[in-house]
Amino acid sequence: MGRVMAIDPGAKRCGIAVTDPMRIIASALDTVDTAELPVYLQRYLAKEAVDGFVVGVPRGLDGSVTDGTAPAIAVVEALRKAHPACFVEVVDERFTSVLAERTLLASGKGRMARRDKGQLDRISATILLQDWMNRNPGR
Repeated sequence: MGRVMAIDPGAKRCGIAVTDPMRIIASALDTVDTAELPVYLQRYLAKEAVDGFVVGVPRGLDGSVTDGTAPAIAVVEALRKAHPACFVEVVDERFTSVLAERTLLASGKGRMARRDKGQLDRISATILLQDWMNRNPGR
């Protein structure tokens, strides 16, 4: 069984999280410049077996399209084209940034550590992935 990778795409950065090979736990992996995502994935997949991707797509509170929706869909389409053997699932990423901020505050880290936007992106991706795992047990 291969890993599942979550990507929380943004205009500047993408937060990345990954499961362990048995898909028991989701862990924050990295933050990558959005433009560098294809190269990063190519390198990672050369070392690790990944069966699929979970990509967070932003929507408005009413489910409408936002400024971030089209770029996230572009990431989804690029993944499907570059990695046809892997599944690619879209998940609603509403409120993940808020949950990530709350998680960071609850961690007790100092103010300077909480300013690291990359850390928020990684935590958001981890939340997306854990939520997907909770909704898809055994997958």
